[in-house]
Amino acid sequence: MSRAGRWLADRWAVGVALLVLGYLLLPVAVVAGLSLNRPASRLSYDFHEFTLDNWRNPCASADMCDAVVRSVQIGFLATVASTVLGTLMAFALARHRFRGRSTVNVLIFLPMATPELVMGTSLLALFVSAGVPQGFWTVVIAHVMFCVSFVVVTVKARLAGMDRRLEEAAMDLYASEWQTFRRITLPLALPGIVAAALLAFSLSFDDFIITNFNAGTTVTFPMYVWGAAQRGIPPQVNVIGTAMFAIALLLVLFTTIRTSRSVRRSLSG
Repeated sequence: MSRAGRWLADRWAVGVALLVLGYLLLPVAVVAGLSLNRPASRLSYDFHEFTLDNWRNPCASADMCDAVVRSVQIGFLATVASTVLGTLMAFALARHRFRGRSTVNVLIFLPMATPELVMGTSLLALFVSAGVPQGFWTVVIAHVMFCVSFVVVTVKARLAGMDRRLEEAAMDLYASEWQTFRRITLPLALPGIVAAALLAFSLSFDDFIITNFNAGTTVTFPMYVWGAAQRGIPPQVNVIGTAMFAIALLLVLFTTIRTSRSVRRSLSG
C-alpha cells in the first residue's frame, strides 16, 4: 500500500465524521447567511443583498420579540425544573438498586417515544378535565413533562461513563461524602448536566405541537413563526436562530474548559 493509501486508511473515520458534522451544520450556516440578507420581498428566501440591518435592529417586529422573550421565560423555567428532577432521577437510577428500577427505566422512555400529537392532545384533555385554563403555566408544565426524560437519559449516560475509582480514592483520602460529591462527582458529571440542560432548553424553545395544544392565547416564538409564514417571515427570525446557536455553543465550550480545569486541580490537589 502506498503512503497516501496508508494515510487515508488511518484517517478515513475522521473524514467521515467531518462530512457528517458538516452535513449537520449546513442548515445552521444557511440560517446564519440569511440573517445577513435583505430579501427582495417578504415571501422571498433567496440571498438578495448583504446587510447588517437585521442584526442592528433585531426587534423590528415588536410581536416577534415579545414571543422570543416568552419562549425564553418558558424555556428557562422548564429547563430548571426538568434538569433538577432529571438529574436526581438519573443519580437514583445509575447509582442505586431498588424494586421497580427496570420499570422506571422503561417509563422514562415513554415521553420520548410518544408522538407529540398524542402527548399534546392528552395534556389538553387533562387540563380541560381538571378545569385548568390554558396559558403560560400549562405550557411550562407540558414542557417539563417531556424534557425530564431527555435530561435523565443524558445525565445517566454521563454517569455510566464515570470512573467510580476516583470517588473511592477521594474517600480513601478521608474526604467526606459531601466533599467527594462536590469536588469529584459533580465536576465530572457537570458536562452531562449542562448538556442535558441545553438540550432541554432547545426542546422547549423549539416545541410547537405540544405548545399549540396547551398555550391558549399565549404566543411563543415557534407559534409566531408559523403564523408569520403565511404573510412572510421577517429576516430577523434568522438573527434569533443564529444568536441562540452561538450562545449555546459558547456555553458548551465555557463549561467544558472550566470543568477540565476544575478536575485537573482536584486531582493534582
